[in-house]
Amino acid sequence: MKPSFSSSPPVAYSSILRKNGLSPFLFTLIIFMILFSYFYGEDLAEVLGQFGLPDSTQPTVKLEKKRVRLPFSIGEVDNGESCNVFKGKWVKDEATRPLYDESDCPYIQPQLTCQAQGRPDKEYQNWRWQPYGCNLPRFNATMMLDSLRGKRMLYVGDSLNRGQFISMVCLLQSVIPSHAKSFITNGSLSTFTAKEYDVTVEFYWAPFLLESNSDDAITHRISDRVARNNSINTHGNNWKGRDIIVFNTYLWWMTGLKMKILEGSFGDEEKNVVEISTEDAYSLAITSMLAWVKENMDLSKTRVFFTSMSPSHQKSQDWGEQPGGNCYNQTTMIKDPNYWGSDCRKSIMRVITELLHQHEEIPVTFLNITQLSSYRKDAHTSIYKKQWNPLTPEQLAKPVSYADCVHWCLPGLQDTWNELLFAKLFYF
Repeated sequence: MKPSFSSSPPVAYSSILRKNGLSPFLFTLIIFMILFSYFYGEDLAEVLGQFGLPDSTQPTVKLEKKRVRLPFSIGEVDNGESCNVFKGKWVKDEATRPLYDESDCPYIQPQLTCQAQGRPDKEYQNWRWQPYGCNLPRFNATMMLDSLRGKRMLYVGDSLNRGQFISMVCLLQSVIPSHAKSFITNGSLSTFTAKEYDVTVEFYWAPFLLESNSDDAITHRISDRVARNNSINTHGNNWKGRDIIVFNTYLWWMTGLKMKILEGSFGDEEKNVVEISTEDAYSLAITSMLAWVKENMDLSKTRVFFTSMSPSHQKSQDWGEQPGGNCYNQTTMIKDPNYWGSDCRKSIMRVITELLHQHEEIPVTFLNITQLSSYRKDAHTSIYKKQWNPLTPEQLAKPVSYADCVHWCLPGLQDTWNELLFAKLFYF
Protein backbone atom coordinates (compact mmCIF):
# COMPACT_ATOMS: atom_id res chain seq x y z
CA MET A 1 0.00 0.00 0.00
CA LYS A 2 1.36 3.41 -0.93
CA PRO A 3 1.78 5.97 1.88
CA SER A 4 -1.08 8.45 2.21
CA PHE A 5 -0.29 12.14 2.18
CA SER A 6 -2.21 14.50 4.48
CA SER A 7 -3.67 17.77 3.18
CA SER A 8 -3.34 19.46 6.59
CA PRO A 9 -0.74 22.22 7.04
CA PRO A 10 2.81 20.85 7.38
CA VAL A 11 4.53 20.90 10.77
CA ALA A 12 7.49 23.21 10.90
CA TYR A 13 10.70 21.25 10.27
CA SER A 14 12.77 23.44 12.64
CA SER A 15 10.27 23.08 15.54
CA ILE A 16 10.61 19.29 15.42
CA LEU A 17 14.38 19.57 15.56
CA ARG A 18 14.26 21.96 18.54
CA LYS A 19 11.72 19.85 20.43
CA ASN A 20 13.67 16.60 20.06
CA GLY A 21 17.15 18.01 20.16
CA LEU A 22 18.05 16.45 16.83
CA SER A 23 20.59 17.74 14.38
CA PRO A 24 19.35 18.29 10.79
CA PHE A 25 21.70 15.55 9.55
CA LEU A 26 20.49 12.98 12.09
CA PHE A 27 16.86 13.85 11.48
CA THR A 28 17.30 13.49 7.70
CA LEU A 29 19.05 10.15 8.19
CA ILE A 30 16.21 8.79 10.35
CA ILE A 31 13.59 9.85 7.80
CA PHE A 32 15.63 8.25 5.01
CA MET A 33 15.96 4.96 6.93
CA ILE A 34 12.21 4.84 7.65
CA LEU A 35 11.31 5.40 4.00
CA PHE A 36 13.98 2.99 2.78
CA SER A 37 12.77 0.29 5.16
CA TYR A 38 9.20 0.86 4.07
CA PHE A 39 9.85 0.49 0.38
CA TYR A 40 12.81 -1.91 0.43
CA GLY A 41 12.35 -3.85 3.66
CA GLU A 42 13.07 -7.22 2.11
CA ASP A 43 16.27 -6.03 0.44
CA LEU A 44 17.39 -4.33 3.64
CA ALA A 45 16.88 -7.53 5.61
CA GLU A 46 18.99 -9.41 3.11
CA VAL A 47 21.78 -6.84 3.29
CA LEU A 48 21.76 -6.82 7.09
CA GLY A 49 21.84 -10.60 7.10
CA GLN A 50 24.94 -10.61 4.95
CA PHE A 51 26.76 -8.56 7.59
CA GLY A 52 25.83 -11.09 10.28
CA LEU A 53 23.84 -8.64 12.39
CA PRO A 54 21.73 -10.23 15.13
CA ASP A 55 18.06 -10.83 14.51
CA SER A 56 17.03 -8.03 16.89
CA THR A 57 18.63 -5.48 14.57
CA GLN A 58 16.66 -6.66 11.54
CA PRO A 59 13.17 -5.45 10.60
CA THR A 60 10.40 -7.51 12.12
CA VAL A 61 8.99 -8.26 8.68
CA LYS A 62 8.00 -11.76 7.55
CA LEU A 63 10.03 -12.37 4.42
CA GLU A 64 8.45 -14.68 1.88
CA LYS A 65 9.85 -16.20 -1.26
CA LYS A 66 8.21 -14.68 -4.30
CA ARG A 67 5.33 -16.87 -5.44
CA VAL A 68 5.03 -17.49 -9.13
CA ARG A 69 2.11 -19.12 -10.90
CA LEU A 70 3.54 -21.41 -13.54
CA PRO A 71 1.78 -22.20 -16.83
CA PHE A 72 -1.05 -24.79 -16.54
CA SER A 73 -1.33 -24.30 -12.78
CA ILE A 74 -4.96 -24.32 -11.64
CA GLY A 75 -4.53 -24.86 -7.90
CA GLU A 76 -3.44 -22.46 -5.19
CA VAL A 77 0.07 -21.19 -5.83
CA ASP A 78 2.30 -23.31 -3.62
CA ASN A 79 5.74 -23.63 -5.27
CA GLY A 80 6.28 -26.77 -3.19
CA GLU A 81 6.83 -24.73 -0.03
CA SER A 82 4.11 -26.25 2.13
CA CYS A 83 4.61 -29.88 1.09
CA ASN A 84 7.46 -31.84 -0.41
CA VAL A 85 5.52 -34.45 -2.37
CA PHE A 86 8.67 -36.54 -2.88
CA LYS A 87 9.05 -37.25 0.84
CA GLY A 88 6.62 -39.79 2.18
CA LYS A 89 5.88 -43.50 2.41
CA TRP A 90 4.21 -46.28 0.46
CA VAL A 91 0.80 -47.38 1.74
CA LYS A 92 -1.21 -50.42 0.67
CA ASP A 93 -4.31 -49.36 -1.26
CA GLU A 94 -6.20 -52.18 -2.92
CA ALA A 95 -9.28 -49.98 -3.29
CA THR A 96 -7.80 -47.51 -5.79
CA ARG A 97 -4.73 -49.36 -7.15
CA PRO A 98 -3.88 -50.15 -9.84
CA LEU A 99 -5.09 -47.08 -11.75
CA TYR A 100 -5.82 -49.26 -14.81
CA ASP A 101 -5.59 -52.92 -15.80
CA GLU A 102 -2.70 -54.15 -17.89
CA SER A 103 -5.09 -55.86 -20.31
CA ASP A 104 -7.06 -52.63 -20.85
CA CYS A 105 -4.08 -50.69 -22.23
CA PRO A 106 -3.05 -52.01 -25.66
CA TYR A 107 -0.04 -49.69 -25.88
CA ILE A 108 2.15 -51.34 -23.23
CA GLN A 109 5.18 -52.95 -24.82
CA PRO A 110 5.66 -56.68 -24.13
CA GLN A 111 8.83 -55.81 -22.21
CA LEU A 112 6.61 -54.25 -19.53
CA THR A 113 3.51 -56.48 -19.50
CA CYS A 114 4.55 -58.55 -16.50
CA GLN A 115 1.20 -60.25 -15.95
CA ALA A 116 0.93 -61.33 -19.58
CA GLN A 117 4.49 -62.66 -19.35
CA GLY A 118 3.65 -64.89 -16.40
CA ARG A 119 4.28 -62.93 -13.23
CA PRO A 120 2.26 -64.79 -10.56
CA ASP A 121 1.81 -62.00 -7.98
CA LYS A 122 0.04 -58.62 -8.22
CA GLU A 123 0.81 -56.97 -4.91
CA TYR A 124 3.36 -54.65 -6.55
CA GLN A 125 0.40 -52.93 -8.25
CA ASN A 126 -1.40 -52.07 -5.01
CA TRP A 127 0.83 -49.43 -3.46
CA ARG A 128 0.09 -45.71 -3.31
CA TRP A 129 2.63 -42.98 -2.55
CA GLN A 130 1.61 -40.88 0.46
CA PRO A 131 3.57 -37.64 1.07
CA TYR A 132 4.09 -36.79 4.72
CA GLY A 133 2.72 -33.26 4.56
CA CYS A 134 -0.25 -33.51 2.20
CA ASN A 135 -2.29 -35.73 -0.09
CA LEU A 136 -1.60 -36.07 -3.78
CA PRO A 137 -4.52 -35.05 -5.97
CA ARG A 138 -6.06 -38.08 -7.64
CA PHE A 139 -5.07 -38.39 -11.28
CA ASN A 140 -7.94 -37.08 -13.42
CA ALA A 141 -7.57 -38.03 -17.08
CA THR A 142 -10.56 -36.02 -18.30
CA MET A 143 -9.43 -32.87 -16.51
CA MET A 144 -5.91 -33.23 -17.88
CA LEU A 145 -7.13 -33.70 -21.45
CA ASP A 146 -9.45 -30.70 -21.11
CA SER A 147 -6.60 -28.58 -19.75
CA LEU A 148 -4.28 -29.61 -22.59
CA ARG A 149 -6.67 -29.05 -25.49
CA GLY A 150 -4.66 -28.14 -28.56
CA LYS A 151 -1.37 -28.80 -26.72
CA ARG A 152 1.60 -31.10 -27.32
CA MET A 153 3.37 -32.97 -24.53
CA LEU A 154 6.73 -34.68 -25.15
CA TYR A 155 8.86 -37.11 -23.17
CA VAL A 156 12.53 -37.08 -24.23
CA GLY A 157 15.16 -39.58 -23.13
CA ASP A 158 15.81 -43.29 -22.76
CA SER A 159 13.70 -46.42 -22.29
CA LEU A 160 12.84 -45.45 -18.72
CA ASN A 161 11.31 -42.22 -19.97
CA ARG A 162 9.55 -44.27 -22.64
CA GLY A 163 8.07 -46.37 -19.83
CA GLN A 164 6.81 -43.20 -18.14
CA PHE A 165 5.39 -42.06 -21.49
CA ILE A 166 3.53 -45.35 -21.94
CA SER A 167 2.23 -45.04 -18.39
CA MET A 168 0.83 -41.58 -19.20
CA VAL A 169 -0.78 -42.91 -22.38
CA CYS A 170 -2.44 -45.71 -20.39
CA LEU A 171 -3.72 -43.24 -17.80
CA LEU A 172 -5.23 -40.95 -20.46
CA GLN A 173 -6.50 -43.43 -23.04
CA SER A 174 -8.93 -45.07 -20.61
CA VAL A 175 -11.41 -42.17 -21.02
CA ILE A 176 -11.10 -41.91 -24.81
CA PRO A 177 -13.25 -44.00 -27.20
CA SER A 178 -11.37 -46.32 -29.56
CA HIS A 179 -12.23 -44.31 -32.67
CA ALA A 180 -10.91 -41.10 -31.12
CA LYS A 181 -7.31 -42.10 -30.39
CA SER A 182 -4.28 -43.31 -32.30
CA PHE A 183 -0.70 -44.43 -31.66
CA ILE A 184 2.02 -44.15 -34.30
CA THR A 185 5.77 -44.79 -34.13
CA ASN A 186 8.07 -43.31 -36.76
CA GLY A 187 11.76 -43.77 -36.06
CA SER A 188 12.71 -42.05 -32.83
CA LEU A 189 9.27 -40.50 -32.33
CA SER A 190 6.16 -42.22 -30.94
CA THR A 191 2.93 -40.23 -30.89
CA PHE A 192 -0.34 -40.85 -29.06
CA THR A 193 -3.18 -38.60 -30.22
CA ALA A 194 -6.45 -37.85 -28.43
CA LYS A 195 -8.30 -36.64 -31.52
CA GLU A 196 -11.36 -34.99 -29.98
CA TYR A 197 -9.15 -33.01 -27.61
CA ASP A 198 -6.48 -32.24 -30.22
CA VAL A 199 -3.88 -33.40 -27.66
CA THR A 200 -0.71 -35.31 -28.47
CA VAL A 201 1.54 -37.10 -26.00
CA GLU A 202 4.85 -38.10 -27.55
CA PHE A 203 8.13 -39.84 -26.83
CA TYR A 204 11.44 -39.08 -28.53
CA TRP A 205 14.39 -41.48 -28.19
CA ALA A 206 17.55 -39.59 -27.18
CA PRO A 207 19.26 -41.49 -24.34
CA PHE A 208 22.04 -38.90 -23.93
CA LEU A 209 19.97 -35.88 -25.06
CA LEU A 210 23.10 -35.05 -27.04
CA GLU A 211 23.81 -36.77 -30.38
CA SER A 212 25.46 -40.16 -29.80
CA ASN A 213 26.29 -43.46 -31.44
CA SER A 214 23.29 -44.99 -29.61
CA ASP A 215 20.60 -42.89 -31.27
CA ASP A 216 18.93 -45.61 -33.32
CA ALA A 217 15.60 -46.24 -31.62
CA ILE A 218 15.76 -49.97 -32.39
CA THR A 219 19.44 -50.94 -32.64
CA HIS A 220 21.31 -49.13 -29.89
CA ARG A 221 23.00 -51.76 -27.74
CA ILE A 222 26.53 -50.43 -28.12
CA SER A 223 29.08 -51.07 -25.41
CA ASP A 224 31.56 -48.40 -26.55
CA ARG A 225 29.28 -45.41 -26.13
CA VAL A 226 30.22 -41.98 -27.42
CA ALA A 227 28.27 -38.72 -27.07
CA ARG A 228 29.03 -35.64 -29.16
CA ASN A 229 29.66 -32.33 -27.47
CA ASN A 230 27.67 -29.23 -28.49
CA SER A 231 25.14 -31.31 -30.41
CA ILE A 232 21.85 -30.69 -28.58
CA ASN A 233 20.23 -29.28 -31.73
CA THR A 234 20.66 -32.57 -33.59
CA HIS A 235 17.73 -33.87 -31.57
CA GLY A 236 16.46 -30.54 -30.28
CA ASN A 237 15.21 -29.49 -33.71
CA ASN A 238 12.66 -32.29 -33.32
CA TRP A 239 11.42 -31.02 -29.95
CA LYS A 240 10.35 -27.55 -30.98
CA GLY A 241 6.73 -26.48 -30.71
CA ARG A 242 5.93 -28.54 -27.63
CA ASP A 243 4.04 -27.08 -24.70
CA ILE A 244 5.28 -29.52 -22.06
CA ILE A 245 8.58 -31.43 -22.19
CA VAL A 246 9.67 -34.12 -19.73
CA PHE A 247 13.40 -34.87 -19.98
CA ASN A 248 15.43 -37.67 -18.49
CA THR A 249 18.97 -38.99 -18.96
CA TYR A 250 21.11 -41.05 -16.61
CA LEU A 251 21.41 -44.77 -17.25
CA TRP A 252 23.31 -44.53 -20.51
CA TRP A 253 26.03 -42.40 -18.95
CA MET A 254 26.90 -45.18 -16.48
CA THR A 255 29.79 -46.73 -18.43
CA GLY A 256 32.30 -46.41 -15.61
CA LEU A 257 34.16 -43.49 -14.10
CA LYS A 258 34.81 -41.90 -17.50
CA MET A 259 32.75 -41.19 -20.61
CA LYS A 260 33.87 -40.73 -24.21
CA ILE A 261 33.00 -37.36 -25.74
CA LEU A 262 33.37 -36.57 -29.43
CA GLU A 263 34.70 -33.14 -30.30
CA GLY A 264 33.70 -32.48 -33.88
CA SER A 265 31.38 -34.63 -35.96
CA PHE A 266 30.61 -38.34 -36.35
CA GLY A 267 31.21 -37.75 -40.05
CA ASP A 268 34.81 -36.63 -39.57
CA GLU A 269 37.34 -38.98 -41.13
CA GLU A 270 39.59 -38.62 -38.10
CA LYS A 271 37.50 -38.42 -34.96
CA ASN A 272 38.66 -36.47 -31.94
CA VAL A 273 37.35 -38.48 -29.00
CA VAL A 274 38.34 -37.52 -25.47
CA GLU A 275 37.61 -39.23 -22.18
CA ILE A 276 36.41 -37.10 -19.29
CA SER A 277 34.82 -37.90 -15.94
CA THR A 278 31.24 -39.09 -16.11
CA GLU A 279 30.21 -36.13 -13.96
CA ASP A 280 31.79 -33.61 -16.34
CA ALA A 281 30.28 -35.37 -19.36
CA TYR A 282 26.85 -35.43 -17.73
CA SER A 283 27.22 -31.75 -16.93
CA LEU A 284 27.77 -31.02 -20.63
CA ALA A 285 24.44 -32.64 -21.46
CA ILE A 286 22.44 -30.90 -18.73
CA THR A 287 23.99 -27.51 -19.51
CA SER A 288 23.16 -27.99 -23.19
CA MET A 289 19.60 -28.99 -22.31
CA LEU A 290 19.10 -25.86 -20.20
CA ALA A 291 20.53 -23.64 -22.93
CA TRP A 292 18.21 -25.26 -25.49
CA VAL A 293 15.18 -24.73 -23.25
CA LYS A 294 16.06 -21.07 -22.69
CA GLU A 295 16.50 -20.44 -26.41
CA ASN A 296 13.61 -22.44 -27.82
CA MET A 297 10.74 -22.40 -25.32
CA ASP A 298 8.46 -19.57 -24.25
CA LEU A 299 8.62 -20.25 -20.54
CA SER A 300 5.69 -17.93 -19.84
CA LYS A 301 3.46 -20.42 -21.67
CA THR A 302 5.24 -23.78 -21.48
CA ARG A 303 6.53 -26.17 -18.82
CA VAL A 304 9.70 -28.22 -18.54
CA PHE A 305 10.27 -31.20 -16.24
CA PHE A 306 13.34 -33.28 -15.52
CA THR A 307 12.96 -36.76 -14.03
CA SER A 308 15.79 -37.80 -11.73
CA MET A 309 17.69 -41.08 -11.98
CA SER A 310 15.68 -44.27 -11.87
CA PRO A 311 17.26 -46.80 -9.47
CA SER A 312 18.02 -50.39 -10.35
CA HIS A 313 18.29 -53.28 -7.91
CA GLN A 314 21.16 -55.41 -9.15
CA LYS A 315 22.91 -56.20 -5.85
CA SER A 316 21.00 -57.93 -3.07
CA GLN A 317 23.72 -57.05 -0.55
CA ASP A 318 22.65 -53.41 -0.91
CA TRP A 319 19.49 -54.16 1.08
CA GLY A 320 21.06 -56.62 3.51
CA GLU A 321 20.61 -59.97 1.79
CA GLN A 322 23.28 -62.46 0.77
CA PRO A 323 25.38 -61.45 -2.26
CA GLY A 324 24.53 -62.94 -5.63
CA GLY A 325 20.89 -61.96 -5.76
CA ASN A 326 19.04 -59.09 -7.39
CA CYS A 327 15.42 -58.09 -8.01
CA TYR A 328 14.48 -61.62 -9.11
CA ASN A 329 11.78 -63.14 -6.92
CA GLN A 330 11.49 -59.97 -4.83
CA THR A 331 7.87 -59.35 -3.84
CA THR A 332 8.31 -56.93 -0.92
CA MET A 333 9.77 -53.45 -0.81
CA ILE A 334 12.72 -52.11 1.15
CA LYS A 335 11.62 -50.76 4.54
CA ASP A 336 14.67 -48.70 5.50
CA PRO A 337 13.62 -45.06 4.91
CA ASN A 338 17.27 -44.06 4.42
CA TYR A 339 18.05 -46.75 1.86
CA TRP A 340 20.16 -45.62 -1.09
CA GLY A 341 21.47 -48.28 -3.47
CA SER A 342 24.99 -48.44 -4.86
CA ASP A 343 23.61 -48.06 -8.40
CA CYS A 344 22.52 -44.45 -7.78
CA ARG A 345 25.55 -42.21 -7.97
CA LYS A 346 25.10 -39.26 -5.67
CA SER A 347 27.74 -37.34 -7.60
CA ILE A 348 25.44 -37.41 -10.64
CA MET A 349 22.50 -36.31 -8.50
CA ARG A 350 24.60 -33.37 -7.32
CA VAL A 351 25.39 -32.36 -10.90
CA ILE A 352 21.73 -32.01 -11.87
CA THR A 353 20.60 -30.33 -8.64
CA GLU A 354 23.50 -27.85 -8.67
CA LEU A 355 22.97 -26.93 -12.32
CA LEU A 356 19.24 -26.44 -11.85
CA HIS A 357 20.01 -24.22 -8.85
CA GLN A 358 22.60 -22.21 -10.78
CA HIS A 359 20.08 -21.61 -13.57
CA GLU A 360 17.00 -20.81 -11.50
CA GLU A 361 15.94 -18.30 -14.14
CA ILE A 362 15.01 -21.34 -16.26
CA PRO A 363 12.02 -22.85 -14.42
CA VAL A 364 12.61 -26.59 -14.73
CA THR A 365 10.45 -28.67 -12.39
CA PHE A 366 12.57 -31.45 -10.88
CA LEU A 367 10.69 -34.75 -10.49
CA ASN A 368 12.76 -36.29 -7.73
CA ILE A 369 11.62 -39.90 -8.02
CA THR A 370 14.90 -41.54 -7.01
CA GLN A 371 14.44 -42.07 -3.27
CA LEU A 372 10.79 -43.17 -3.42
CA SER A 373 11.61 -45.59 -6.25
CA SER A 374 14.65 -46.99 -4.43
CA TYR A 375 12.36 -48.81 -1.99
CA ARG A 376 10.63 -50.69 -4.83
CA LYS A 377 12.80 -53.72 -5.53
CA ASP A 378 9.50 -55.58 -6.00
CA ALA A 379 8.31 -53.53 -8.97
CA HIS A 380 10.83 -54.43 -11.71
CA THR A 381 9.97 -56.55 -14.73
CA SER A 382 12.57 -59.11 -13.60
CA ILE A 383 12.14 -62.23 -15.78
CA TYR A 384 8.54 -61.41 -16.67
CA LYS A 385 9.09 -59.70 -20.00
CA LYS A 386 9.43 -60.60 -23.64
CA GLN A 387 12.90 -61.89 -24.39
CA TRP A 388 14.19 -60.82 -27.79
CA ASN A 389 16.71 -63.65 -27.94
CA PRO A 390 16.16 -67.29 -26.91
CA LEU A 391 17.41 -68.01 -23.42
CA THR A 392 20.22 -70.52 -23.01
CA PRO A 393 19.86 -73.57 -20.76
CA GLU A 394 22.34 -71.91 -18.38
CA GLN A 395 20.19 -68.79 -18.14
CA LEU A 396 17.01 -70.78 -17.62
CA ALA A 397 18.73 -72.65 -14.80
CA LYS A 398 19.70 -69.36 -13.13
CA PRO A 399 16.95 -66.71 -13.52
CA VAL A 400 19.02 -64.14 -11.62
CA SER A 401 21.34 -64.03 -14.63
CA TYR A 402 18.74 -62.57 -16.98
CA ALA A 403 16.39 -60.72 -14.64
CA ASP A 404 15.76 -57.13 -15.76
CA CYS A 405 16.22 -55.01 -12.64
CA VAL A 406 16.19 -51.70 -14.51
CA HIS A 407 12.74 -51.42 -16.08
CA TRP A 408 9.37 -51.43 -14.29
CA CYS A 409 6.14 -53.38 -14.73
CA LEU A 410 3.05 -51.52 -15.92
CA PRO A 411 0.75 -50.77 -14.25
CA GLY A 412 3.06 -50.02 -11.37
CA LEU A 413 5.65 -47.62 -10.06
CA GLN A 414 5.86 -45.34 -13.10
CA ASP A 415 2.17 -44.48 -12.75
CA THR A 416 3.19 -42.83 -9.48
CA TRP A 417 5.83 -40.81 -11.33
CA ASN A 418 3.05 -39.46 -13.54
CA GLU A 419 0.80 -38.78 -10.56
CA LEU A 420 3.61 -36.62 -9.21
CA LEU A 421 3.98 -34.94 -12.60
CA PHE A 422 0.22 -34.33 -12.66
CA ALA A 423 0.37 -32.80 -9.16
CA LYS A 424 3.33 -30.57 -10.06
CA LEU A 425 1.83 -29.49 -13.38
CA PHE A 426 -1.53 -28.40 -12.02
CA TYR A 427 -1.34 -27.93 -8.26
CA PHE A 428 2.08 -27.60 -6.59
